[in-house]
Amino acid sequence: MAAEKASTGAGETIPLLTPYKMGKFHLSHRIVLAPMTRNRSYGYIPQPHAILYYTQRTTAGGLLITEATGVSDTAQGYPETPGIWTEEQVEAWKPIVKAVHDKGGIIFCQLWHVGRVSTYDFQPNGEAPISCTDKGITPGLDGVDWSPPRRLRTDEIPGIVNDFRISARNAIEAGFDGVEIHGANGYIIDQFIKDSVNDRTDEYGGSLENRCRFAIEVVEAVVNEIGADKVGLRLSPFADFMETPDSNPVALGVYIANAINKFNLIYFHVIEPRMVKIDGKYELPFGLHPIREVFKGTLIASSGYTRDTGNKVIADGYADLVAFGRWFLANPDLPKRFELDAPLTKYDRHTFYTQDPVIGYTDYSFLEESTST
Repeated sequence: MAAEKASTGAGETIPLLTPYKMGKFHLSHRIVLAPMTRNRSYGYIPQPHAILYYTQRTTAGGLLITEATGVSDTAQGYPETPGIWTEEQVEAWKPIVKAVHDKGGIIFCQLWHVGRVSTYDFQPNGEAPISCTDKGITPGLDGVDWSPPRRLRTDEIPGIVNDFRISARNAIEAGFDGVEIHGANGYIIDQFIKDSVNDRTDEYGGSLENRCRFAIEVVEAVVNEIGADKVGLRLSPFADFMETPDSNPVALGVYIANAINKFNLIYFHVIEPRMVKIDGKYELPFGLHPIREVFKGTLIASSGYTRDTGNKVIADGYADLVAFGRWFLANPDLPKRFELDAPLTKYDRHTFYTQDPVIGYTDYSFLEESTST
């Protein structure tokens, strides 16, 4: 559905700032905080400084998706990332969620298992990471000596599905409005669905249907546990993050969109290809049209959007919501800046993944601060 008209008062239509009803949630605008790993959850426990980080980016009626949050002790592959598989973690999330709710925000917890994107150091008892395959990531990719994974036995896969189910229940206990199942960016679900990685010969490998079986089982288990009105799914069919290209990403995206329609998920969040060069000019490829045609629910687009391109896809009905990552990180008042068409603060890549509780985390300025100096 194309956006209703919204105006700054000077006659300018701002589609990103129009309201939208997503299931039972009445969103005040179409700008979503994208899930972004921040590496500041010491010992896999969310920390009090996350309260400030998330509330800085909260608006009444705005949707936030948390950083990727591990579903088990085998789910980890990066330092100081949060989990939600223990009672201590659930309790640590509660004040963060409450603070967002106190400002009128809506917050979903992204559920994550890295699969083979890990090393022995992150795994319990120094064991091998688990995956659909025993093919490892090229050592040295992104500067990490990735450990060779262990192929999951067929009878072990239901246990991983169950980890997602229990973590979804934990997220609701922590007060979250819902969960987003992380099926993108080269992690365990992406490893199963992509034909360049999945080399299985059982019912979880081979055909497109078999490769998607694990993803659909996770979705079904989580929906049965907490209800479809609290469940979203994120995919990156076009991407090759962590060496996970697919030979037919359009078919993959369309297949999963069709498959999840029966569950009536609250949203489908799809990462598109980033900018491509066309006739010497970088443009967004807008690859969601086939998925948009078949998926019946709310569609969230994510692909390095700007104010202008975000407004265009909402106005055209190409997507219902747009997720912003790096620009929302560096501009905690991004909706206000978009409303005023104000300058944006440039993000600093060097501080994306440090463990500092302030620098590159909660020290980005608000518009009032940056214009008063």
